[in-house]
Amino acid sequence: MALKQVSSNKCFEGFQKVFEHDSAELKCKMKFGIYLPPKAETGKCPVLYWLSGLTCTEQNFITKAGFHQAAAEHGLIVVAPDTSPRGCNVEGEDESWDFGTGAGFYVDATEDPWKTNYRMYSYIKDELPKLINANFPTDPERMSIFGHSMGGHGALILALKNPGKYKSVSAFAPICNPMQCQWGKKALGGYLGSDASKWEAYDATQLVKSYPDSHLDILIDQGKDDQFLSAGQLLPDNFIAACTERKIPVVFRLQQGYDHSYFFIATFINDHIKHHAKYLNA
Repeated sequence: MALKQVSSNKCFEGFQKVFEHDSAELKCKMKFGIYLPPKAETGKCPVLYWLSGLTCTEQNFITKAGFHQAAAEHGLIVVAPDTSPRGCNVEGEDESWDFGTGAGFYVDATEDPWKTNYRMYSYIKDELPKLINANFPTDPERMSIFGHSMGGHGALILALKNPGKYKSVSAFAPICNPMQCQWGKKALGGYLGSDASKWEAYDATQLVKSYPDSHLDILIDQGKDDQFLSAGQLLPDNFIAACTERKIPVVFRLQQGYDHSYFFIATFINDHIKHHAKYLNA
């Protein structure tokens, strides 16, 4: 599958690049950011996938998070895809910021008119890693995943639905229990239909209840002054309770004074890179 380089910038002796490709899953052109650390010039590196939140593209994380220095030091390739298919002309996809364009929710839609293109779950799980492994100096056996908000939800469900696939998982202010919040009800209802039992397959709090073992170290940072926490969109307490019941280790840090923004992410990103490096470089 042909990759077209859109940009390349030297950064901490490595390169932050953006590529475009034709996606078979999403049936459109997609972009992703990829950071190649200096180590990638001489050997294979593990890959850390970042999933962004509502309204984001591949640009937000690579320009705002300040992860490059830590990724360079730990020798990690970091991949940041887009958050939805683009330019598919699906009726209604541009009507609201929290559904459709920029809001793929990392599910495979089953409802018309979304089911043809809105297959972000399969894109992140299968198509993108195959593409990355075929074109870059990766160690396909070593990958991890993290994300923010809607992307934190994506990271958690991908790790929980695919035991052993990812060495570690972490999240910033994830949507932990989408079946119980407005964002989730809108997205899951729209993409998967009105039968809420089908939503459980994409809800981290539900998935953790049937996770087969405890070999998954989860790190979550949450800003205490996050407006979406107080609005009941994120619901981390429900997820923590489910993890505790199943004896799955989760480190949850409530960060005093921090909000939902990339200023919060930038503050704690090094901790997350270090968390993943511990497992990826083990």
